[in-house]
Amino acid sequence: MKLSKHIFALFMALFLGSLVGCASAQQHESASEYIDDAVITTKVKAALFNDPDLSAAEINVETYNGEVQLSGFVSAPSQISQAVQVAKNVEGVRKVKNSLLVK
Repeated sequence: MKLSKHIFALFMALFLGSLVGCASAQQHESASEYIDDAVITTKVKAALFNDPDLSAAEINVETYNGEVQLSGFVSAPSQISQAVQVAKNVEGVRKVKNSLLVK
């Protein structure tokens, strides 16, 4: 009787574990993709920093599979399009998602 309870509990744990594993929708990056994204992020941050019309300290940059997400704050609406254009011009950037807001 005790043995069957333990087997049932083990079976349920394996079953639930497989369901949780299948429910994960997040894609995983390989080590080289992760490094490439880190390099792209650094290059975009440097390009934003080197633009005298942008306050790079208030712009956050994240990269996943070559897609750059810009978030944070800028002083004027024209700076949003300028930051997006600067990011698009960085080598390796496939797409730019804009979440910048005017403060």
